[in-house]
Amino acid sequence: MSKSKIFLFFCLSFLAGVFFSSFLLARIGYAEGVAGGPARLCLPFILSAGLLAVVLIAVFWPRKRFVIVGFCLIFLAIGLWRYEAHQQKIFFGPYRQLAQQNTAPTIKGIIIKEPAISGSYAKLLIKTDNNEKISVMTDRWPEYHYGDRIKISGVIGLPASDAGFDYSRYLMKEGVAGVMSWPIIEGLGENQGNPIYGSLLRLKSRMRQSFEQNLSPPQSSLLTAIILGDERPVSAEWKNILNISGIRHITSVSGMHIVIFSDILMGLGLAIGLWRGQAFYLALIALWLFIIMVGAPAPAIRAGVMGGLLLLGQKIGRENVAGRAVVMAAAFMVFQNPALLRGDIGFQLSFLATLGIIYLGPIFRSRIAVITGRNFLSELLAMTFSAQIFTLPILIYNFGYFSLVAPLANILVVPLLSAVMAAGFALGLTGMIWQTLAWLVSLPAWALMTYFLRVAEYASKIPMASISLKISWPWFFAAYAVIGAFTAWLWRREKERFL
Repeated sequence: MSKSKIFLFFCLSFLAGVFFSSFLLARIGYAEGVAGGPARLCLPFILSAGLLAVVLIAVFWPRKRFVIVGFCLIFLAIGLWRYEAHQQKIFFGPYRQLAQQNTAPTIKGIIIKEPAISGSYAKLLIKTDNNEKISVMTDRWPEYHYGDRIKISGVIGLPASDAGFDYSRYLMKEGVAGVMSWPIIEGLGENQGNPIYGSLLRLKSRMRQSFEQNLSPPQSSLLTAIILGDERPVSAEWKNILNISGIRHITSVSGMHIVIFSDILMGLGLAIGLWRGQAFYLALIALWLFIIMVGAPAPAIRAGVMGGLLLLGQKIGRENVAGRAVVMAAAFMVFQNPALLRGDIGFQLSFLATLGIIYLGPIFRSRIAVITGRNFLSELLAMTFSAQIFTLPILIYNFGYFSLVAPLANILVVPLLSAVMAAGFALGLTGMIWQTLAWLVSLPAWALMTYFLRVAEYASKIPMASISLKISWPWFFAAYAVIGAFTAWLWRREKERFL
């Protein structure tokens, strides 16, 4: 067994430990707080795994497989501990205690994220002077911006969840200790954040204004979502239509969208006659420029890492190596923030879509090429279908529906995604420089957005376009067991074709 494969097992064991710990703590109601802290909850499991690991390593040292199992148990215990340590910091920090006591402290801090605007309200994420995070709901005016230093006075509360959205888990993933609603705010200074990130956010804001000035809704709102990853301008009606038609994923710059974008870039480089090595560097540079252009949000960075690893595997001609690298990258990201594994759907989609493209993409590519020939279309179709198969169970589990028209709608829409990217960037940049010319440049973007919207609208009106389908944890794991077995069977069949 190679060293890289052994390390892969260690990473998988760590991820299993984090998942088991998060599942156990959620089941026993950890969010309400447990006396003695989280160490009392999983300590028996950590000690049992550690003791068994020591026995296996010490007693069976000459037998390599038993030693590997022993070290896997150690990494499992590390995963258990890491998630609990993360929970300890959030749920037993000073602001969490103040929230439980319903007190009203005065806090100073810096806005560390672009304010989320919704109607006449704004949501601010504050990093306090003692290095904790508070989410603040306030009026839209006066406006506050990234990097502003403010003083807030108000009651700290605990995040509430409803049937449609687990806000508590979302804030835990972000490392937020508590929430404040309409506190007294006093400005203390401006531009105290990262100057580079602040400049990128201003560039993003100017591109958004360019879209809004040259296109009318819903074309402008859909283009803003695709290029800048900002879905807030998209109406609830159109979000529902995109969900039913199965193409809502095109409105996010994280997860599967980044993976698709990276593969499109690689295909385009090869299509214009570049060598594979040249196409790799072009795609990698363009991918990270795109992520920087939208302000480098954390989900896009995580997906960009996975997309870059996919491109690396394609460059060296060993996509199976890229699969191991993706798992290792996921383990590193989860170690940094253990709440990602269960609390961040974008992370889950990025991870699974990348694995789907790595393991199912080559098989679909060879089969589709029999019909269409080996060209950009076969690459694109193979990448789209393989990513959707690997992400389907998690989409059904989280959103409770299954789009029957998604394959058709994606075939009609995804091949034009690269053209949308080009038209959108051209409009955004031109609008910042020369407004008169921007109207002319906006015509291709308007035509493409109108086409996307009509495809989504007509697909959503097809009878039985989507069906409601709720699955529980056992069915969720069973679905991925079937997908894994199906993928392994296809690989065996593929190898037999060339023997």
